[in-house]
Amino acid sequence: MSKPTLAVVGATGAVGTVMRGILSTRSDVWGEIRLIASARSAGQTREVRGEQVVIHELTESVFDGVDVAMFDVPDEVSAVWAPIAAARGVVVVDNSGAFRMDKDVPLVVPEVNPEAIAHRPRGIIANPNCTTLSMIVVLGALHRRWELTELVVASYQAASGAGQSGIDALRGQIDAVAGKNLGDVAGDVREAMDDSDSPFPAPLALNVIPWAGSLKDGGFTSEEDKVRNESRKILGLENLKVAATCVRVPVITTHSLAVHAKFNQEVDADAARALLAQAPGVTVVDDPSARSFPTPIDVVGLDDTFVGRIRRSHDDRHALDLFVCGDNLRKGAALNTAQIAEIIAAELR
Repeated sequence: MSKPTLAVVGATGAVGTVMRGILSTRSDVWGEIRLIASARSAGQTREVRGEQVVIHELTESVFDGVDVAMFDVPDEVSAVWAPIAAARGVVVVDNSGAFRMDKDVPLVVPEVNPEAIAHRPRGIIANPNCTTLSMIVVLGALHRRWELTELVVASYQAASGAGQSGIDALRGQIDAVAGKNLGDVAGDVREAMDDSDSPFPAPLALNVIPWAGSLKDGGFTSEEDKVRNESRKILGLENLKVAATCVRVPVITTHSLAVHAKFNQEVDADAARALLAQAPGVTVVDDPSARSFPTPIDVVGLDDTFVGRIRRSHDDRHALDLFVCGDNLRKGAALNTAQIAEIIAAELR
């Protein structure tokens, strides 16, 4: 049987670029790979699997003959076009937030809940938010052993989580303050921020911003709500207690999270370390005596979620504290989408 045809919708964006690289390095399960983007990119070419491929404009007919489509476009674009593709018989794996909490759309992380892929009545499968993905592979493994009951999370989110404009804003602000005296920094960064199309509400260079996303009920942000709601759905724990504070930090790529996880059973740090060392998609870097632990710069471009600083809570024998890092453009978006699509490709063969 011939290999299925794959479409990459949003092939020229930041995640789409990572996606093309992933498709060039993973097992070759696809026949034709069709690149799709907006009208302004149509006719251009991009490299996939060592070949230059022409980009098609996003239209209904472009999905003819496509078996699986990976979408990385804004929510409003996915909301319109993912159902159109699905109606033409395409299985859609969507990286936007348009369908994540739809009860008829599974929210999938292959290392945690691959069985959810089979139930897709709308023909759409959702990819979680990059912040959730940066921790959930680790938490899924711990939950299977000790039964998670509560999470307290502080995120340290990279500028690239806000898209190319976030990357550009941080780089411009860093250039503005390079070599300056500390007393001059604040004004220079604010001036650079005013001169750019910054998506951030405050200067990010040499700073941290306790805000990511948009304002939601109760003073929480959309990113904080995503961590709460998506963790519940992926793990199948609708009453899981989750408290999240999302912080933007001056890092280009890789989200990090400090996690306090409480379980139904008494938990041991050494046992958790050993379990995670065997968990798919996880790398443990945890040697306190050598001050060895994951940091964002170590994880850029890597597939696994890295975890360290694993310790049992001083005051609760049912709780662990740990620190995780995951490349928000790779596992946090492109890789997870590709893994889901590969599972579907195996179904179609």
